[in-house]
Amino acid sequence: MVVRARHLLRRDRFFFTSESVTEGHPDKVADQISDAVLDGILEKDPLGRVACETTVKTGLVLVVGEISTECYVDIPGIVRRTLREIGYTRAKYGFDCDTCAVLTAIEEQSPDIAAGVDQAWEARTGAEDADELDQIGAGDQGMVFGFACTETPELMPMPIYLAHKLARRLAEVRKMRILPYLRPDGKTQVTVEYRDGEPARVHLVVVSAQHRPDVSLDVIRDDIVQHVVRPVIPEHMLDEETQLFVNPTGRFVTGGPMGDAGLTGRKIMVDTYGGYARHGGGCFSGKDPTKVDRSGAYMARYVAKNIVAAGLADRCELQVAYVIGVARPVSIVVETFGTGKLPDAEIEQLVKAHFDFRPAAIIRKLDLRRPIYRQLAVYGHFGRSDLDLPWERTDMVEVLRSAAGLGDARCQEAAASRDSSS
Repeated sequence: MVVRARHLLRRDRFFFTSESVTEGHPDKVADQISDAVLDGILEKDPLGRVACETTVKTGLVLVVGEISTECYVDIPGIVRRTLREIGYTRAKYGFDCDTCAVLTAIEEQSPDIAAGVDQAWEARTGAEDADELDQIGAGDQGMVFGFACTETPELMPMPIYLAHKLARRLAEVRKMRILPYLRPDGKTQVTVEYRDGEPARVHLVVVSAQHRPDVSLDVIRDDIVQHVVRPVIPEHMLDEETQLFVNPTGRFVTGGPMGDAGLTGRKIMVDTYGGYARHGGGCFSGKDPTKVDRSGAYMARYVAKNIVAAGLADRCELQVAYVIGVARPVSIVVETFGTGKLPDAEIEQLVKAHFDFRPAAIIRKLDLRRPIYRQLAVYGHFGRSDLDLPWERTDMVEVLRSAAGLGDARCQEAAASRDSSS
């Protein structure tokens, strides 16, 4: 029996919505601070262990967590620099990077956790096939997901792809002073209509932009449509029935941490696939790559993207599960939602044969002990064509195609058989 995607099971026509936020959104302020602290430590100590979380509210930044490192970093200085780069430089914007209070509550990583990371279960028990990549154990238990599909050139779902582009453009017109009355906070939302499982049109666009109090809603709406929505949403995806909402409450002056408290890890769907694929529950920001919440999810995206880019499937979701202190994952599951050119079980075997999901192997393969994370803390960790990210490369396409024998008759017959059974 072929299992179809959850979206495709319901009906031939449906709507799917995803959101994004700008760098001035309070939760994203917290994410960026946490990752800026991580970058600051990795720049001096690539082996540093970091689990850093941030909360922000009017006039206050609180940085907490567990950090084990041989170096010193100026956390208050990192916080203020990050806020300044975001644009929170005046109290009337909702935050002032120079006058806010910065508090820290940092301890070293728990020795009980460190013991399992420093030496994995495989190395401790002397497993016969253990090697140097079995030295690092997973930093926690849990599962991660990776996803890719053919809806966009970046192999991302279209709703989150467009929502991110709108959010980036909203920040761009503010920073370039095309719309100088805008302030750092903002949110976007896109609803795409699907027909027969493929994006057909954009049904709804929402843009909420923090602004100066003396600018009228009519001016803001006209400017946002002209300078943000039209340059981003493809013309052929818009029609006379597309709904456009700009600041639907009528006013968005109070924003940022003044309008809402911010906390690291509260925008996990924005960071990943906009809800289109499943999520293991762990956030990314503020975590060094021994935390498989982060590194495992990056590797899962890398594998799923290469599977789709190789033509093995039009949609691919990968789940990988870990046990704390154990290097090797306890399960790897591939789901192609009936779009696979081979049975999912065979693709799963290809994944196990050609990809290594042990934390040390992932860190080496994706070169994760570098200060690259602050730039990922906003506008998504996946599908980033503006950055050269190792997990976005499709350098395993030919290996997978060759191993799968995509051109042989057996593969074509298998695909035809699954199509008829569905």
